Amino acid sequence: MATEVLMPALSPTMEEGTLAKWLVKEGDTVKSGDILAEIETDKATMEFEAVDEGVVGKILIAEGTAGVKVNTPIAVLVEEGESADAAPAPKAAPTAAPKAEAAAPAAVAAAPAPIAPKAPGARVMASPLARRLAKERGVDIAALAGSGPHGRIVKADVEAAATSGAAKPAAALAAAAAPAPAPAAAPAGPSASTVAKLYEGREYTEVTLDGMRKTIAARLTEAKQTIPHFYLRRDVQLDTLMAFRAELNSKLESRGVKLSVNDFVIKACANALQQVPDANAVWAGDRILKLKPSDVAVAVAIEGGLFTPVLKDADRKSLSALSAEMKDLAARARNRKLAPHEYQGGTFAISNLGMFGIDNFDAVINPPHGAILAVGAGVKKPVVKANGEIGVATVMSMTLSVDHRVIDGALGAELLKAIVENLENPMAMLA
Repeated sequence: MATEVLMPALSPTMEEGTLAKWLVKEGDTVKSGDILAEIETDKATMEFEAVDEGVVGKILIAEGTAGVKVNTPIAVLVEEGESADAAPAPKAAPTAAPKAEAAAPAAVAAAPAPIAPKAPGARVMASPLARRLAKERGVDIAALAGSGPHGRIVKADVEAAATSGAAKPAAALAAAAAPAPAPAAAPAGPSASTVAKLYEGREYTEVTLDGMRKTIAARLTEAKQTIPHFYLRRDVQLDTLMAFRAELNSKLESRGVKLSVNDFVIKACANALQQVPDANAVWAGDRILKLKPSDVAVAVAIEGGLFTPVLKDADRKSLSALSAEMKDLAARARNRKLAPHEYQGGTFAISNLGMFGIDNFDAVINPPHGAILAVGAGVKKPVVKANGEIGVATVMSMTLSVDHRVIDGALGAELLKAIVENLENPMAMLA
């Protein structure tokens, strides 16, 4: 029997991807675990493994095709000896029904077919996207009948149930029936054609947005619109740290280890999250999750966007281990070879633009993180010493962007104070 191979959801937020390269061709025999193709998501290029075994009967989506929706058939596997002609033709995407004329009487909607409840404890087969949509729209996913392969629940099933009102808990239906003010639509900004008209006669190059750029635009717009940011600023004197770093690097040179200032910043933040545990938290919609480990994300610029790989349990790792792990994650990020679990999660992020000569800036929080630290350059500045005399010190400016839903002002100040103290007393971080 022919089996459809569907476009996989390779991350919880993936809705579409690019079929970058086929690693099999029609007629090839594959078994479970074989690599079928390379899929480009908004963040990375990942290998896609076969779940079923059989012969590649038809390739439905050519390599290089962008914008392939999750759960779209991309190939068909047939059994040994079965003709490829037995493979089903690709399904056409459903088209929206034309809108009725305003003067026409409203059609009577057909009653939705009854949904057979699943047995208690039975496994619900659903795509990650369908599960997320069901949660957002208050649909009881266990009560749906799936239209996907082998009865799998897909996005269209959830949307149909949400539209008809089927499979919604009674409380949700009652709430939906109550009149409520319509939310204000977010301004979409001027259209592409409107903007283009402003530059008629001027030479320009149009750059089509790829998946990563679209995701960055959507997530950062959402972050600035929905997260109540506030900002805390501190200067830190780095002379003790720079001397300590030079001493450590001279002793670690034989091992090929060279610590950067950023490695110390990561360690200082990880330790500070342990020293101020109430700030080691994320926003989870209707609650706050307080994490025990210090999982610190670090922004890495790549061509066309950025990644935030996460260093897990950073407080427990040595500076040399953090340095090696960060170099590895950054290198693979630039090649878009990170797996989703390597750039998702964490409670706190660091964005360091000091190497570009930026004195200070404000970073945008990466949800669901509670805070992000913006790190500027270390610059020689005049300072007033403890004895009242004026001297020169290497000073680095830092700005902590904080989600006020998770961390209040005094708690944020306590966290930033701990980070500064760790950086100004680097030996204490190793105790």
